[in-house]
Amino acid sequence: MADIGGTYSRYAVLPAPSGPLSRLITIATTRHATPSVAIRSALKALGAPSPRSALLGVAGCVNASSVRLTNAPWNIDAARIGADLSLSSVMLINDYVPVAAALPLIDIGQPGECTRIGPSIPCGEGTLVALGPGTGLGAAACIPVQDRYWLQPTEAGHMDFGACETDELAIWPLIERAGGRITAETVLSGPGLVRLYRAAVRRIGRKPPSCTPAEVIAAASSGGNEAASEAVRLFLSLLGRFAGDLALIFNATGGVYFGSGILPRIVDLLDRGGFRLAFERKAPFESVMARIPTFVISRPEPAMSGLMSIVSAPDRFVFQAHGWSEDPSRFPLPGPPSPATTERWPRLYGSQP
Repeated sequence: MADIGGTYSRYAVLPAPSGPLSRLITIATTRHATPSVAIRSALKALGAPSPRSALLGVAGCVNASSVRLTNAPWNIDAARIGADLSLSSVMLINDYVPVAAALPLIDIGQPGECTRIGPSIPCGEGTLVALGPGTGLGAAACIPVQDRYWLQPTEAGHMDFGACETDELAIWPLIERAGGRITAETVLSGPGLVRLYRAAVRRIGRKPPSCTPAEVIAAASSGGNEAASEAVRLFLSLLGRFAGDLALIFNATGGVYFGSGILPRIVDLLDRGGFRLAFERKAPFESVMARIPTFVISRPEPAMSGLMSIVSAPDRFVFQAHGWSEDPSRFPLPGPPSPATTERWPRLYGSQP
């Protein structure tokens, strides 16, 4: 199993569906020229038996058996990986699908599982949304349907994203565009935080420096850097607005959960950064938004937990996937639903009610 991101990729082996996961190997994604070389390196470091198959969460738009990473120069070709590593099958899913799959596992009352942001609101029984700003901006939904979960990937981070408030309108023309656009990911990601900081520096008439997201966060936390503080405050407010939009889109009464490398570092600022105010400011639905809880995931490696859950209990989830198998008849996705699935899910597949 692997969680392949734009900056880091994480690898582990599950010897059996009900068995424990091997230790985790984390490797910089661009350290190796191809995913096959990276997987082979991880397997060597693990000293684990060669796997029979692979389930890969991929930070890109998974709409075919060959996927280009959005923020790294890798092409993830399921057939190529299968041939290179002598596997029987390789399945590709969007990297936030396993994070969504992990959400039902999170015990919000258990220390170390998650940190509540905002008021203590009970979770409803409905849809849960996972999103997170990292190298990019991922998002997916976990939708309860009868006794299963529908895992819905999105490319919501690539929707156009504009300014609404006065302070946003002042800084928006100064933001460096990505691919000629300002999308949600342009500002709500690690590189996006840097763009906001550089725009804040331009607004006070200075030349923006080169820096990293960690340096912006450190400068904002230490105080004395007005532009860094403004960038972090604006980042959190925009994140609240975007998260609220997704909560409205999916009717996320089960809660909105953030999993990424950035937010745990600034979780103490979320309540003070206008996050919940922006999240709930959705007239005429403020009362609806006030009943949706928000959390930062503290559980280590939620994507790996989700991958394990998918492998261990595949009948529990329905999701979109693409891939390769040496026996195409054995690869269940993509393709038409089986008669058993159609019978079990009549309303989804148009059978008799």
